Amino acid sequence: MSSCGYDGAVPDRPFHHGNLRAVLLDQAEEVLRERGIDALSLRELARAAGVSHGAPRSHFIDRNALLDALAERGFVRLADEVRQAASQAPENYAAVLHAAGAAYLAFALREPALHDLMFAAKAGAPSQAVSAAAERLFATLAGVMSAGVEAGAYDARDVGRLTLLLGTTIQGISAFIASRRITTPQGEALLDDAITLFIAGASALAIPPAPTQ
Repeated sequence: MSSCGYDGAVPDRPFHHGNLRAVLLDQAEEVLRERGIDALSLRELARAAGVSHGAPRSHFIDRNALLDALAERGFVRLADEVRQAASQAPENYAAVLHAAGAAYLAFALREPALHDLMFAAKAGAPSQAVSAAAERLFATLAGVMSAGVEAGAYDARDVGRLTLLLGTTIQGISAFIASRRITTPQGEALLDDAITLFIAGASALAIPPAPTQ
């Protein structure tokens, strides 16, 4: 029986030079998910893939390059999941925002180690690829927020600031769940409350102040 574990066995799915990179990233994600970032090693990934220990270096010059590739992959996947959830929501601003926020939180809870790695990579000296992938996520969130402009909830000039507010709110909720300060159901309820308040507050921005007497 073959296995993708670190037992030196040949992996279940075949590969050639064209998809070794994807195989290594899949295995790296599994290790990250199950054993944490400290367990990631190019040599061990090569052994699990049944290739020479130098083979991964044709795709990742060192371990940091592997981590950057994982972070890039995570940002792209998260952006796609947020976009898909928003596109499938009913055509009203509140539903779109709730769907996008729920998809973001679900990813952070499903892949906590990858999520942490993504933002650690972005906070340091990110590679061009990581920066571009992170911008893709931000652009996706900004696109979701633009639905509020079309609905008349707030002005287009507020989109950037409100996008950051939404992202940091979800990040905070996911961090509280990860640290077990709140449960997942409590976090999901908090997200619902936050978005409800968010919509109400954002709508208030669009109301011009009453003229002074």
